[in-house]
Amino acid sequence: MLAEVQRGLARPDKQVPCKFFYDDEGSRLFERICELPEYYLTRTELLLTTTAADEMARALGPGVRMVEFGSGSSRKTQLLLDRLEGAAAYVPIDIARTALQQAVAALRLRYPRLPIESICADYTEPFQLPAASAATRRTVCYFPGSTIGNFTDDEAVRFLRRVAHVCGREGGLLVGADLRKDTAVLLPAYNDSAGVTAEFNRNVLRRIRAELGAEIAPEQFEHRAIWNGVAGRIEMQLISVREQVVRVGGTSFPFRSGEILTTEYSHKYTLEGFAALAAAGGFAVEHVWTDPQRWFSVQLLRRLS
Repeated sequence: MLAEVQRGLARPDKQVPCKFFYDDEGSRLFERICELPEYYLTRTELLLTTTAADEMARALGPGVRMVEFGSGSSRKTQLLLDRLEGAAAYVPIDIARTALQQAVAALRLRYPRLPIESICADYTEPFQLPAASAATRRTVCYFPGSTIGNFTDDEAVRFLRRVAHVCGREGGLLVGADLRKDTAVLLPAYNDSAGVTAEFNRNVLRRIRAELGAEIAPEQFEHRAIWNGVAGRIEMQLISVREQVVRVGGTSFPFRSGEILTTEYSHKYTLEGFAALAAAGGFAVEHVWTDPQRWFSVQLLRRLS
């Protein structure tokens, strides 16, 4: 974490990896964001998954071992686990240990006969997957929430290639991908009136201060989210309100007044653009489900080889 934060702050365009949002407090704040009226993503994907869960489960087939990246509360996952025919196992992966433990404890009560093998890890880095049981007919990775949009295109391609290796030759990927829409809908989702997203954004600085002993004042940064139409993404930022110096691990990083610290990208896709991205990562689109407004998609990808 120290190395990545220092590397990001040393860039001319300062950045902090968005994966560091998710300590216990960050996970709690994100759960609040998911309930906000402006944050259409979770609500739309949840309704879409509820409506199409039977069809999705049939498309995944029997004997599935489901590996979920960034499992969080696993709320959407339960809609699929309830309908899968003879699910072989569920493997949730999350970087936030407490949230993962709580979710797994609840799931084991709900599914006492389902093998659940959790992994606390950064899924963007190599990790060891448990050996598949004899009941496993195929491994399907699940990546909801349009979290794939947090990657640049090059990062997404590298991630998809890693997923292709994880799921194996007969495997697949069920992925949520947010679609492009009017900025009147997009921007409020990242600039909510209650200020929860602003607190979530600044919390990454609080975590850096707490865990790395950094000299940093989160209140000296303002939250901002903008639409970058050229790159097709929301960019979440923290703006330095004055000239200041941040110190992390004994290294000083000066900030000008008004200087931008980017904390997250959230790409929004066209269906054609996402299919091209999937192909570059070693997958073909097998099925696409969208809501009636075509705001969000859940896509089943098949490994190409």
